[in-house]
Order: sequence, then C-alpha cells, then structure tokens
Amino acid sequence: MPRWVMWLLGVVSALVIVGIAAVAALPYLVDTPRIQAYISTTATQTLGRPVRFSAVSLRVLPLPAVQLHDLEVAEDPRFGTTPFLKLDVGRVRLRLLPLLAGRVELGDIVLRKPTVTIVQAADGRLNVSTLGTTAEPRPGGRPGRSTGGSGAAGAVAVARVVVDDGTIVYLARGKGQGAPQYRLSDVDLTLTGSGTQIAFRGDARLQPGDVRLGLSDGVVALAGARPLTEASLRGRVTIDGKDIGPLAAVALGPVPELHGGVRGALALGGTVAAPTAGGEITMSDLTATQDNPRCPAPRRRTLTVSTVKLDLGWQDQRLAGKPATATLAGGTVTTQLTVTLDRGVRVQMADLVIAKLPLEKVLVDYLCQGYAITGPLDLAGGLRFDAHDVLGTLSGPGRLQIGSGRVVGPQALALFGSVMRVGGAVSAILSADVPSGALDSPLEFDSITGSYTLSNGVATTRDLLYTSRAMKVAIAGDYALVSGRMNLDMDVSHSRGELKARLTGTAASPSIAVSPASLLKDVDPQKAQKGIQDLLKRFTR
Repeated sequence: MPRWVMWLLGVVSALVIVGIAAVAALPYLVDTPRIQAYISTTATQTLGRPVRFSAVSLRVLPLPAVQLHDLEVAEDPRFGTTPFLKLDVGRVRLRLLPLLAGRVELGDIVLRKPTVTIVQAADGRLNVSTLGTTAEPRPGGRPGRSTGGSGAAGAVAVARVVVDDGTIVYLARGKGQGAPQYRLSDVDLTLTGSGTQIAFRGDARLQPGDVRLGLSDGVVALAGARPLTEASLRGRVTIDGKDIGPLAAVALGPVPELHGGVRGALALGGTVAAPTAGGEITMSDLTATQDNPRCPAPRRRTLTVSTVKLDLGWQDQRLAGKPATATLAGGTVTTQLTVTLDRGVRVQMADLVIAKLPLEKVLVDYLCQGYAITGPLDLAGGLRFDAHDVLGTLSGPGRLQIGSGRVVGPQALALFGSVMRVGGAVSAILSADVPSGALDSPLEFDSITGSYTLSNGVATTRDLLYTSRAMKVAIAGDYALVSGRMNLDMDVSHSRGELKARLTGTAASPSIAVSPASLLKDVDPQKAQKGIQDLLKRFTR
C-alpha cells in the first residue's frame, strides 16, 4: 500500500476520533444555563420585548445545536396580551470549529412553524412599530467562562435565520367583529446577515384563498444604534393568484361574489415599520355574481370585467392605483384610485372617466333595475364612498352624456328612467292619435345629458335634460339612492305646449303635482295629472 494512502487513512481516522470526542464532550463543553440566559437577554435587548423559553436542550447530530423549547416573544401591552411570536422549538446551531477549540459560537437560527401575530390598533398603528424601541442599554462584554473548565457563548455572529413553514396572522383591533382577518401561511423565509445589512428571500401564501407571494432581492439596511423598525427596506414581491374571491369576501363582504385571477410585481421600499410598495397589478376575467329577486329567471346574474390594471402604490395604510383602468363590454373606465385602510375601507375615485360603457350590460342584464335605460354612457367626474355602505356614503361631482337609447325599466320615478316615462305619458295625453299600448313598450330617446353632485347618497341635479323626437324633459332637484325619496321639478316641452310638475314621495309611493300655470293647449291639467298617476301605478306595482 502506498505510503500517502496510509497517511491519508491516518489523518481521516484522527479526524473521526476528534469528532467523536468533541460530540461526546459537548454536554460538558456547553454551559446550557449560561447559553439560555445569554440568548434570552440578547434577544430581549434587540427586540425590546421579553423573550422566554421553558428549557434548553442540546442536539448532537447531524450538527451540534441548542434547542429552545416553548419560545415566546411577548407583545407590547398596548396591543394586547397574545404573544407576538410563538413556536414550540427553535434551533440555534453551534459552529463546529470554534467548538472543537473550546469556544461556543452561535451559528444559524432555525425557527420551525413559528406563529407571528401582527396587530393593528384602532388608531392605525401596528405592533411591529414598537419593536426594538423599548430596549434597555445592553451590558458590555460577553458571557465569560464558567467554572470547571466549561466554555461559554461567544459574541453573537448569526450568519442566517431560517423560518420554516411559518404563519403570520393579521388582527385589527377596535373595528368590530366584521374587521378583516388575513394570514400568511406556508411562510418560508431566509435572512442572511452581512455587516450592516440583512438580505432576505422567501415565499408565502396569502389567505383566505390561495394567492402566492414571492420575496426576492430583499435587503434591510441597519441604521447603527437605531431600532430595527427604522432600518430601510428594499426588495421585490411577486403576486400570483388564480382566484381573489375569498380575499374579496373578507375585505368587501360576501355579496356580490367576486372572482378572478391576479398577477403582478411590486418593488418594496420605506422602513421595516412603515414599508412602501409600488408596481403593476393586473386582474383578469373579474366577475361579480349575485342573486337578484328583481330579475326574471335566471335570478343569479354575473357581470364580467375583462381586465383591471392598477399602477399600484402602497404607503401609510393607503393603496393607490394611479391610474386604474378597466374594460367592460367594449367600454372603458379610468380613474385615479385611492383606498384607505386605516379605519375601515374608504375608496376615492378621482379623475373618473367612463367612455362608451353600454348601460344595458349593467342596469338591465346584471342589476335588473326598475329604472334601467340602455345606451352608451360617457361620464367625467369623481366618486368617494365607504365600503361598508357604498350607496349611503356615495359622494362626488360629475357630468354625464348618454347616447341614443331606450328607457326600459318598469318603475316610473327612477332618476334615469321613470321620470322620462312621465314625459311619455304627457306625450300620449297630448297626442290623441297615439295608440294606448304604445306606453307599454320601451321609450326611445336621442340623448340624456346633465351634471350632478352626490353627497352621502343623495344626487342633486339642476340641468338634467332628456331629448327625444317627441319632447324634451328638463329635470332639477334631489334623489336619494337608498330610499328612493325625491324632490324633483320636471318641465316637459312639447310641440303642442308645456307642462310643469313637482315629483315627490318615493319610487314605491310617488306623488305628482301639475302646476296650474302650465300651458297645455286643449288639455285639462287635472286630466294630465290623472293620466300620469295612472301610468305610475302601472309601473310601481
């Protein structure tokens, strides 16, 4: 046998013997009580929260490690009593070469199935914003050697922290039982320390539902003696989900049912406590489905939006889509969208532009509204509302124009349909040669134009104008979207005269008063009023 082979076998044998001896001596080498105290004190000072664990044990194979049992990081009392972080076992690996030299140095930290609870207070603050801000001054030096020749822990030089199959739960305090509840599951995260930077990467699943999130190129730049929450942040998040339905149900409620896919990529910025994000999000084949008792069979109706694109930004509890665009049945909607999430969900749509939107797809096919009209809608304005009560909080100005279409709704006093039916009744009364059944068919018009102001669900207009070949109808007054209450002045101009009327009451119980000063040649105002009321009864049963 060659001599170099014999030397190699001798070296390998010696290393094996040294390794076996080191493993056998590990329980004597590591002062576990001192390690326990050191890890607890260091973590508490770093996080500014008490860190506790019930026991420390040693794991020899496959690599030496200290195991921390029943680990908990306490919550800031201002946010509750539930632990901020909790897991059954955390593992702190020990560096082998220093261990063989009689020193204990901590290596990678592995957290298996941790649960982290993110709490948002009623004022919008997050519990992570106080991490590291209450830490006491760190005592100098490092753990020394214990008596009896056993080693102690050296300075912490953690190269890597691994989170394996973690869970992050979001809780909103002070928002009632209907407050949104979300969680990140299957969290796999790797943090690597390098000088004054911490690099991170990983992936997770956003629930409810199944929206996959990917983290890459992440860096946390530590700011000297400042707390971790003030460290600057950068990175990239990818989003890929086949169906946003469950998430939408939590955020906006179960009706209507929203479904559709989502994809996008965001660039991270800001700080650990106040992160920002920006990028493009695309939702495809977005559908809204609901059961509507007003619809003839089938009563379950679906509205489909082909695409929704957001140039998205996130900062200070605000989600912005500037711009946000959507396409629906050949029409387009563009707006500068802002969603504020700090206290409920509030939506603002500035610079709202709707172009060539076919109203029949929304008002007739989907909503089955009694005041439905058809025709292409062009609108410019703005809207704002609270998600918990859209119609009751709807506010904002606007100007609309509806091209050639028809009034097809069965109720007579809705804003864009039944008022025009009243004009149709006057037309029938004035024109004795119009067949009696003509009023039961859709009423055609050339255009509807006007401006409006919405304030907490009440629409006010001064210049709404309905134009057809038979007449022009001018509308001015108020209409409440939720209750249907109205206070409207109507002026009908016809080739044979003019009629003025006041519309009050509600859509379910309308009231019309014809002005005695109205000029109608050869027509008794009482007869006109009775004809209109008869028509209203027909359409409000």
